[in-house]
Amino acid sequence: MNQKLKELFLNPWFSIIILTVVGLVILSNVVNSCNRARFYKSGIVARNINNVDAKWSKLMLILQQVQENYVDTINYKEITEKTIPILLQSLDPHSIYLPPQDLENADESLLGNFSGIGVEFNVPQDTVIVINVVADGPSEKIGIQSGDRIVAIGEKNIAGVGFPQDSVVKLLRGAVGTTVDISVKRIGVPHLIPFTIKRDVIPLKSLDVALMIGDKIGYIKLSKFSRTTHNEFIAEVAKLMKQGMETLLLDLRDNPGGYMDQAFLMANDFLEKGDMIVYMEGNHRPREDFRADGNGLCKKLNLYIAINENSASSSEIVAGAIQDNDRGTIIGRRSFGKGLVQEPIYFSDSSGIRLTVARFYTPSGRSIQKPYSKGYELDIYNRYYSGELQNSDSIPKNDSLAFKTLKQGRTVYGGGGIIPDVFVPLDTVGVTPFLINVNRNSLMLKYSSEFADHHRDALSKIKTYAQLEALFRSVNLSGEFLNYAKKHKVVPAGTEWKESGDIIIKQLKGLIGRYSAMDTDAYYSYILQIDNLTKRVNELEREKE
Repeated sequence: MNQKLKELFLNPWFSIIILTVVGLVILSNVVNSCNRARFYKSGIVARNINNVDAKWSKLMLILQQVQENYVDTINYKEITEKTIPILLQSLDPHSIYLPPQDLENADESLLGNFSGIGVEFNVPQDTVIVINVVADGPSEKIGIQSGDRIVAIGEKNIAGVGFPQDSVVKLLRGAVGTTVDISVKRIGVPHLIPFTIKRDVIPLKSLDVALMIGDKIGYIKLSKFSRTTHNEFIAEVAKLMKQGMETLLLDLRDNPGGYMDQAFLMANDFLEKGDMIVYMEGNHRPREDFRADGNGLCKKLNLYIAINENSASSSEIVAGAIQDNDRGTIIGRRSFGKGLVQEPIYFSDSSGIRLTVARFYTPSGRSIQKPYSKGYELDIYNRYYSGELQNSDSIPKNDSLAFKTLKQGRTVYGGGGIIPDVFVPLDTVGVTPFLINVNRNSLMLKYSSEFADHHRDALSKIKTYAQLEALFRSVNLSGEFLNYAKKHKVVPAGTEWKESGDIIIKQLKGLIGRYSAMDTDAYYSYILQIDNLTKRVNELEREKE
């Protein structure tokens, strides 16, 4: 009998049963009391186990039998940690369990700040190289400079030993007010320089860059929707409008989403009073509509929103609201298709879950969420192999899920993700075996750091695009890089340099520019020159004129 029970206990399905019951027990121990906010920003308190529906009684009985009769000692904590993810995965692809450290990291990325020393770095050749130092941050105040190599943290050597990058991050971050000792190798200094840095709150921006890409066209790229996103956005919009911006290209490509309220506030900036932005509904959540208040600051701007297959959640809320209200042009490729409302639930051991409680719907009634079909996790790969990323005709459109936009009556389709008004294919122009090998060996990243080392003084004084171009004209960037690549046994064949050279040089200039005072502005100034979507927006604007 004990053997049979043991076999049952080791069965994956039985793990799910135990998980369910143990999960209910955990819910009763919740101590982090957070009220459910209107926009689902904060956590909720789970119901007490005594209120659990009788449908779970059989599971409780099974667990009781295991507890009272199983042959060996049961490690309840280990079973809980292993089986909770199994249960949540059986619900939908996005309900997840987060152990304490994972939960802390997830919350931190959305809060808009973290505690650390305030540096941005790369690890091009197994050495941590500081790219930029956060203005007025702990490292700047104590004298850390762009180009410094961090070779040791405390007593731990991290240079040339294959030290993992995520472990470097963990060592540098810590509680506000605590200190960390680092040893730095600086170009021109024969010895290591020791620093003791007191950690402080470091702002974590969600807005990557905001700049003018034409006389009247402004460009803003958002990497996520954090708690500070709307404030960042409005501040940069105001600056660009002073520079003459009349048209905005809002780049939400590769933006996985985040706080729904920030997406609501952003869409609200462009829409008229009473315009529907989004609504949500679930089995235990009655329909809730969200409409614009008419006080937006961007209602006179012409608008393009760029999306692609990695734009999800809050990005799709913004794109869907603008498209369904015929307010702007959605350009790019079909978005990911994640339209689920995740509510955080926190437990007393600092772990938590993100539980799906409702779905998002665009103003016309489209569900943003794509079906949980077989191969859901491989959907992006399937899009590539089906040709969808190259040809708009390959985008699936279900006539039974056709909807009409609210003001112009244009046909739009549901069924998963936002289909753009203007399709821009995945750009493969200039992609050669040489370019692929350059990227595989990270040669551009490595070369840009070496170039920065040799031109550190000049780069530190550069504040404009013209000054940066003057530096590049003073050197033979193409020849130097080709020699560098040759030393690493990567050589272009035939016409490969002619096909890929311009792409490589633009990327090199952008990477090198990040070591200047221009930082990310320099990087995007060059990268956008070879971006086929940005080129398409310029074409559309010229056609209007």
